[in-house]
Amino acid sequence: MTVGKLVIPQEVCDVVGKLQEAGHKAYVVGGCVRDLLRGAQPKDWDVATSAKPEEILKLFPESFYENKFLTVTVKTGSEDPTLAEVEVTTFRAEGRYTDKRHPDEVRFAETLEEDLSRRDFTVNALALNIVEGMAGELIDPFGGQKDLKKKIIRAAGEPEKRFDEDALRMMRAVRLAAEMDFVIEECTAVALKKQAGNLRFIAKERVRDELIKIFLSERPKEGLEFLRDAGLLSFIMPELEEGVGMEQRWPHKYDVWEHNLRAIEYAAKEKFSLRVRISALFHDIGKPRTRVRREGIWTFYGHDVVGAKMAYGILMRIRFSEKESETIANLVRRHMFSYKLCRDDQYRNDMRAMGEDPEKKDIEDSEDMQETTDSAIRRLIRNVGAEHIGELIQVRICDRIATGVPKAVPYRLRHFQFRVEKILREGEATDVKMLAVRGTDVMEYLGIPSGPRVGHILNALLEEVLDEPTKNNRGYLFRQMSELNALTDEELKKIRDEAEEKFEAREEGRVSAIKEKYHVR
Repeated sequence: MTVGKLVIPQEVCDVVGKLQEAGHKAYVVGGCVRDLLRGAQPKDWDVATSAKPEEILKLFPESFYENKFLTVTVKTGSEDPTLAEVEVTTFRAEGRYTDKRHPDEVRFAETLEEDLSRRDFTVNALALNIVEGMAGELIDPFGGQKDLKKKIIRAAGEPEKRFDEDALRMMRAVRLAAEMDFVIEECTAVALKKQAGNLRFIAKERVRDELIKIFLSERPKEGLEFLRDAGLLSFIMPELEEGVGMEQRWPHKYDVWEHNLRAIEYAAKEKFSLRVRISALFHDIGKPRTRVRREGIWTFYGHDVVGAKMAYGILMRIRFSEKESETIANLVRRHMFSYKLCRDDQYRNDMRAMGEDPEKKDIEDSEDMQETTDSAIRRLIRNVGAEHIGELIQVRICDRIATGVPKAVPYRLRHFQFRVEKILREGEATDVKMLAVRGTDVMEYLGIPSGPRVGHILNALLEEVLDEPTKNNRGYLFRQMSELNALTDEELKKIRDEAEEKFEAREEGRVSAIKEKYHVR
């Protein structure tokens, strides 16, 4: 079967061409062919060949061979990271998989078809012949192209055998379905459920890597649902399943399980970081263990603290780093921060100007909730870290949207974002007190007494720093002191006045820009 005009990078064509010129058979194979056929950009490139590893090494001196699976990594010299290396593997067949992960024996295969028969799914058991730098015949022994068109993940050959050979393939099936918006074929799904218990034989690091890819896909919610339906989730993160069917009070429209999934779904939609996605998924994981019925209402007091401990335990169990586990646990721990605004006349006017009802109670309003002060915000920034405060707000946004009630980020939360950024930016040098030098430095360095001139010089230094914040370092400022000291008091006062005008204009513009960014007044 020939295929249409598929663009094969020159680097890949060169590798295949060199193997063919030396008398070897060589084909582009696997996931890169799958991605080409579905119009996606391959993330890496694989070539299968009749050449033995030592023959490949002779043809490509810049390559290296450091594994037991007949794969040689060929360096192409490309600046594109997806093309800098091409994996070239000798046709191979495999023996039994007694450890459910690695073949006991890897041996040379005679044909490409024998090599393709060992692969996991039909959409990966594809090969493409390259003829004179052009895509030629498509080799498709298991109907992978048909499954691509139907958006199906189907095991190549007998599903149970495929999963018994390598239990990690079960995770890969779910991950591919989530990444490509495919469904898992019925017989493959049945075998997956039957073999789910074999996942416990797989190294936690391998499971973690596939899980991360699911989290980073465009459809992590569906991926997690696949994992639960297949019985795999109970071997990875059983704590998440405790929220299935656990109802919550208004404004939540969904049970705890669905709410957590919708939180990570929104994080994926907004393309938030992996850290935010995981934190969003875990933010309410502690609710089932803290649920108590008080006066006919379900309460979850302390679920943030309990959830943080659970999140840390899960992440360490599946081999995340201790630092990353602690950071995510802290985001879970702090996600219930207060962001109440005082409903004064200015608040009401701002809300009306933004087209929102100022009298409508917010989901989290309560009579005893105090207005959030700047000092409270500073404490929150200190507790979570300035580098993570933005992520914490994103987690809270995911939480709010996942209730199913708000259609967009509420005004109060947007206003809180504005206040946080304003406070963080106040850390820039906008006052002489925030310069890297002090009045005593000026007096000692220039040998002048205390007096107005010291202030004039500091303000003149500030004027430069306002234009270029990177100049706020002691080395540069000391060098400038000598030049400024040569000016008269009148000249220094003029520079000071210009600095004050510039600061006021800059501050007004800075605040306006932040307000516009978060659509607040």
